[in-house]
Amino acid sequence: MLADKHLRDSARALVDADIEHLKADLAHKGVGERILDRAKEGAIDLYEDAIDLADDNKGALTALLAAVAVWFARHPILSAFGFDNSRESEEDEEWDLRDGAAEH
Repeated sequence: MLADKHLRDSARALVDADIEHLKADLAHKGVGERILDRAKEGAIDLYEDAIDLADDNKGALTALLAAVAVWFARHPILSAFGFDNSRESEEDEEWDLRDGAAEH
């Protein structure tokens, strides 16, 4: 029984030392500052992963950006080739965005 008491006292001393270490560590650097540091580290890791993924898939990324650019420039491009896109513009004007229904 005496050995168990010494073992318990040793464990209690280790727990007390850990608690004091945590208190000193928190006094040095607060919880809010720790959260910000962890968020910064996560953002940096995410950025690095995105760069690695973009480097591995340059062709797909280029195709996606080109498709987006063509989509936004579709009206001038169609006009340059002589396609009449005025009908599509009229349909866009008929759509009433305020109540989500088309006016016919």
